[in-house]
Amino acid sequence: MTIDGKVVAITGASSGIGLAAAALLAERGAKLVLGARSPDKLNAVAARLTESGADVITKPTDVSRRADLTELVSTATDTYGRLDVLISNAGVMPVSPFDELDVDGWEAMVDVNLKGVLFGIAAALPLFRRQGFGHFINTASTAAFRVTPGQSVYAGTKMAVRAISEGLRQEAGEKLRVTVISPGMTSTNFAESVTDPATRAGLEQRRDEIAMPPAAVAHAIAFAIDQPPEVDVGEIVVRPTAQA
Repeated sequence: MTIDGKVVAITGASSGIGLAAAALLAERGAKLVLGARSPDKLNAVAARLTESGADVITKPTDVSRRADLTELVSTATDTYGRLDVLISNAGVMPVSPFDELDVDGWEAMVDVNLKGVLFGIAAALPLFRRQGFGHFINTASTAAFRVTPGQSVYAGTKMAVRAISEGLRQEAGEKLRVTVISPGMTSTNFAESVTDPATRAGLEQRRDEIAMPPAAVAHAIAFAIDQPPEVDVGEIVVRPTAQA
């Protein structure tokens, strides 16, 4: 089985990389279970994809709530009888210097970027074991390889995603697959949660100068899914050529 016919759940699916992945995978015949916090945005995405002939269902999902991930996975199995791939893509980036003491921002990054991945694993792993197949795809970042001032907590959550994913891969056995996708600067709305005007302006300027389209990351995700069952793509790092 390649992408055609696979049941794929995606968090953070209403915009950015998640939306681009949904569009590409739908084009290649996947059955989609889309999760994001905004029901209105989700429904709008589903309507557009359905008009193009895609098989799509939605479930409002806040990945910081374990129950929401459980319900997302249950929605997939209740509708399609199985889940082939869980793409844990939802993320936030309210970066700031430590001196600002943005503890709420720190907590948000831990809750969404890190605990959201763990809650996805908790929801899907027992199902994947019962099925005898399944593929976790977790979105990290090139920040997991390089810490820069003001982004320490964000980088810490993404480093943790890489570590957790690698540990999961080692424990997964021969029937499950685990992939980490680490994007560089991507043309999304990632800066909208940054409260410091100067930091936000700098990030947006850099994004507008060098960022790659979300579709570039979506193609990396599709590549990992499209491998034969016995092939596990452990990690893909994809960044703009202009990014140091």
